[in-house]
Amino acid sequence: MVVGEDGPVVVERRDGVGGEVVLRRRGRRRYEIIANGCFLMDTSDGRSERLLVDAALQALGGARPAPSVLIGGLGVGFSLARAASQAWGRIDVVEREAAIVGWHREGPLAEFSEGSLDDPRVTVVQDDLLDHLRRTAPPYDALCLDIDNGPDWTVTENNGSLYSPSGLGACRNRLAPGGVLAVWSAQPSAAFEGALRSAGFERVHTLEIPVTRGVPDVVHLAHRAS
Repeated sequence: MVVGEDGPVVVERRDGVGGEVVLRRRGRRRYEIIANGCFLMDTSDGRSERLLVDAALQALGGARPAPSVLIGGLGVGFSLARAASQAWGRIDVVEREAAIVGWHREGPLAEFSEGSLDDPRVTVVQDDLLDHLRRTAPPYDALCLDIDNGPDWTVTENNGSLYSPSGLGACRNRLAPGGVLAVWSAQPSAAFEGALRSAGFERVHTLEIPVTRGVPDVVHLAHRAS
């Protein structure tokens, strides 16, 4: 269904783990992902999604050769493409929705992930992020998480457990000593900064990325103690 000259065209809709997942197109090449009826992200910019990875790598300080990173949420592929262009070693991407993975492997989102799913450093894991974090696994040097519109604006209700004390504890436990947690959000959250400190993280701070309208996008950063 098309709405207006530049309105959305539904490219595909599928039933997913967290509800209906929809890929829409506006104009010739702007794509949007709608998850469980909630706008998740689009391909119009990508600055903050790239900063999510840039900031994590910078926060590690260059002391670790070929650091490992887990990217939580494949989305439209900006974060993964950025990581694949950098000096990361192991790159794991956890995405629970098969539809989103498929749109990158054989659909219109492939141009935005820039072939990074075929990079030999990259492993795509189809799983719930928190379940994956809680399983026994080697630690990561960085976790870059972008599965919601932020800690205060989750796509599905059960996603809130990721930002709970137990969920943040799972994040901390999956980080190597001195490792970095980076969390994307559509708005700042002082309460989430407090939750990170309460969960035992250090050097908690927030980077802001100005947007055309409304409050800035942000990346929350925190370190596990060395």
